[in-house]
Amino acid sequence: MPLMMSEEGFENDESDYHTLPRARISQRRRGLEWFICGGWKFLCTSCSDWLINICRRKKDLKARTVWLGCPEKCEEKYPKNAIKNQKYNIFTFIPGVLYEQFKFFLNLYFLVVSCSQFVPALKIGYLYTYWAPLGFVLTVTVVREAVDEFRRYKRDKEMNSQLYSKLTVRGKVQVKSSDIQVGDLIIVEKNQRIPSDMVFLRTSEKTGSCFIRTDQLDGETDWKLKVAVSCTQRLPALGDLFSINAYVYAQKPQLDIHSFEGTFTREDSDPAVHESLSIENTLWASTVVASGTVIGVVIYTGKETRSVMNTSNPKNKVGLLDLELNQLTKALFLALVALSVVMVTLQGFVGPWYRNLFRFLLLFSYIIPISLRVNLDMGKAAYGWMIMKDDNIPGTVVRTSTIPEELGRLVYLLTDKTGISGYHSEM
Repeated sequence: MPLMMSEEGFENDESDYHTLPRARISQRRRGLEWFICGGWKFLCTSCSDWLINICRRKKDLKARTVWLGCPEKCEEKYPKNAIKNQKYNIFTFIPGVLYEQFKFFLNLYFLVVSCSQFVPALKIGYLYTYWAPLGFVLTVTVVREAVDEFRRYKRDKEMNSQLYSKLTVRGKVQVKSSDIQVGDLIIVEKNQRIPSDMVFLRTSEKTGSCFIRTDQLDGETDWKLKVAVSCTQRLPALGDLFSINAYVYAQKPQLDIHSFEGTFTREDSDPAVHESLSIENTLWASTVVASGTVIGVVIYTGKETRSVMNTSNPKNKVGLLDLELNQLTKALFLALVALSVVMVTLQGFVGPWYRNLFRFLLLFSYIIPISLRVNLDMGKAAYGWMIMKDDNIPGTVVRTSTIPEELGRLVYLLTDKTGISGYHSEM
């Protein structure tokens, strides 16, 4: 014990001991007692809260000054221009999948029943008769989630690996979408996706404007007219963008995709040119160029783009069938408890009746068949595979294999002039 000393220790340190003030000794003893009796818990909790606050602290978004073709002049470090739609990483995959499974009463019930067989007084059968079905269900679920996560990873990698032409002093160079930085001058061809939020500088169209498709951003199928900055559109050649000393002042990143405030300034002219910028001078990420070739300067990348800021974090989708099955399991469990209480009552509550009650719960646990969950998971996997292999709907991609049965519950299909579709399902 840290507060106890041997007699030899007192004899060896007797002179030093008597020189210490009594108050200081008692203070040290109280400090040690406080630390041992619970102070360490308080310190650990405080440190944990501090670390959590640091991890959750978000970077303050600020307005920025972006120099044309000079990413190195950026005053701050901006996020990488990479798309990530994955729900898990290598460390959170197994815990995340297990949490999503056992938060439902059906799976949690089977887990408790299976764990009870490790108690000798409650064991009523072989372990494999309980753990084999539960293990099979969890294996199918983990494999299915792993396949979905791998498909999301492949789609993200494909989008991040798309090549774009970057305009430099030495000419055009090919750069990946994920390597684009704030301040880069990017050339986007017709029918090509815009990789990041940009200010529209030049176009190959003589009118100084172009059309873009925004159906992947706001769901509207009509084309939007965008106008290039007049100062840069009047330049004789593309290379002249590097011969001028100009910058764009952009407001801080925000959610609104229908507004923008900024200014374009050219300092090397006499007098200096100041041109106000609006939503007509912007090219948002995830839109597609519908006419001509455009050149823009990148102002927002990655998670600061309008499209990403308006996208919620990926979550596990649960179908109505799973929710109904979970409610049915709760009703069956209440019936199971009532039946077990009746059986214990008929025995007259003799002996360890509470143990007999739990054993009756285990004996009647087959009222809730785990095979139903096994068949449901296997059916979902088969439905998803059949949908993707159907010759009548080629190119169909099942992005979430947990709710394919919801297609069979559609009653109404709604659409409007913007092309946004929705459905009303039976409850």
